[in-house]
Amino acid sequence: MSNLIELAEQSSLRENELKFTVGDTVDVHTRILEGDKQRIQIFSGVVIAMKGAGTRETFTVRRIVAGEGVERTFPIHSPKVAEVKVKRHGRVRRAKLYYLRDRIGKATRLRERRAKKGELETHG
Repeated sequence: MSNLIELAEQSSLRENELKFTVGDTVDVHTRILEGDKQRIQIFSGVVIAMKGAGTRETFTVRRIVAGEGVERTFPIHSPKVAEVKVKRHGRVRRAKLYYLRDRIGKATRLRERRAKKGELETHG
C-alpha cells in the first residue's frame, strides 16, 4: 500500500533538492500571487525544525520582527517556495531548536559551522 502512495507522490516532489539543515540561517523565496501578478517575497530566519517525509516534509523558520518572534512553516516540495538560500550554517547538537523561543537578543545566536570541502558549491 505504501508503495502506491510513494509512486503517486513522485510527480509532486521537487526536482532540485534543497540543501540546508536545522540551525542554518536561510532566505526563503516565496511566490506571492496578487491578482494576476506574481512576485517573490523573502522570509529570512533560522531553521528551527524539519519534519515529515515525502510530499509532507516541512521546515519551520523563525525570526524576530519588531521584538516579537515570528515562525513560519513551509512545505519543502511546494511550488510556492521558489528557492532557499543558505546565508549561514549554524552548529547545533539537536534536531529541534524550540529552546530558541525562550531566548532574547544575542542569546539566540548560534555558533557557525564550517562547511566541509565541496559543500558550499552545492547549496542553492
